[in-house]
Amino acid sequence: MNSYQDLEVWKKSMELVKVVYTLVRSLPKEETYAMADQMRRSVISIASNIAEGYGRNSKNDFIRFLNISQESKCELETQLYACCMLDYIKDEEAQNAFQLCRDIGKMLFGLSNKIKSGM
Repeated sequence: MNSYQDLEVWKKSMELVKVVYTLVRSLPKEETYAMADQMRRSVISIASNIAEGYGRNSKNDFIRFLNISQESKCELETQLYACCMLDYIKDEEAQNAFQLCRDIGKMLFGLSNKIKSGM
């Protein structure tokens, strides 16, 4: 592995960025600077923290940044649920994002455990 870009979890996180950015385009205009902005920050935080943690010279730092990615993923899921509850996004439109969040969560957990065990 030569770069964070080689990590499958980072690739999947970038796929989620595209999905979420597409979803937020359908939010009401009054949510442009509230929910939409928060969702964009949450989703980009997932991939960004994976990259930043990888760039650190410490396993403990990498694990800490993977945990931050996990927290951002949970934040995004909550925002997606809120959008569905408020009928801003149809449940079926959000399913791909929810599935990617589940996959990313599992991958983050697995990578963190792998690093802890010494790879």
